[in-house]
Amino acid sequence: MRSSNPVFSRRGFSRDNGYAGFGQQTPSAGYPYGQAAPQDLTAEQLRQMYQAPPASPAQSGRMTIDDVVMRTAMTLGTVFVGALLAWFVLPVSRTGYGIAVGAALVAFVLGVVQTFKAAPNPALILGYAAFEGVFLGVLSKMFNAAWAGAPVQAVLGTMAVFAGMLIAYRAGLVKVTDRYKRVGMAIAIGFVLLIFVNLLFAAFGGGAGLGLRSGGLGVVVGIVGVLLGAFFLSLDFKQVEDGIRHGAPQRESWLAAFGLTLSLVWIYLEMLRLISILRD
Repeated sequence: MRSSNPVFSRRGFSRDNGYAGFGQQTPSAGYPYGQAAPQDLTAEQLRQMYQAPPASPAQSGRMTIDDVVMRTAMTLGTVFVGALLAWFVLPVSRTGYGIAVGAALVAFVLGVVQTFKAAPNPALILGYAAFEGVFLGVLSKMFNAAWAGAPVQAVLGTMAVFAGMLIAYRAGLVKVTDRYKRVGMAIAIGFVLLIFVNLLFAAFGGGAGLGLRSGGLGVVVGIVGVLLGAFFLSLDFKQVEDGIRHGAPQRESWLAAFGLTLSLVWIYLEMLRLISILRD
């Protein structure tokens, strides 16, 4: 099956036309992906081979759920450290806000570069996480100054959405089908375009733009944003499941960690905005 998350759409854990991005050889029965069956072995060599214990995914260099968990913990840990440093070092001022915007731009560039690279680059992914953390740290401090405790509530809300979607996905309540992806992505594209237009109106027309981030309409938009974040998480879970099932190389766990981090950051930001509207 092709990759479902937009971050992975250029490559995909697939064997439709070969395993895109992971080599061109066809796996032989009983052997790891990309490894040809041995030829001209003696009867004794074959007997020893079949008596040997099977190689684990880790030993054969294939991605495992432990790899994904470890890389995701490293990436989110980097985000947390960056946010913590920004929280305690940078002031809630025009200077701090300028640094946050600069960090967000750098994180965006690093994320785009990683998206279009042929292979995952841990340095790029961790660099994205560090700069994204700085941005989130300053932004969270600003929200906390206006609505005390809002960042903690947003973190708890993000964790609840992650846990709920994971349980729903594992229980089969959420099935990532082609139709599910098409509808979800259409809504996501419309949502992003609407927010972009709102920013343009706010920048050039002053005020709150179209009013999408305040009042009752802001609450509805915030809830839609959180639901879209949950949708992205379901695509990430499907991506990890497909990667493990099809024997993706171990390095692809970095890409899975990158996708999960993007989705969690999205949910956190939407939660932060939603909580600020509800507490206004």
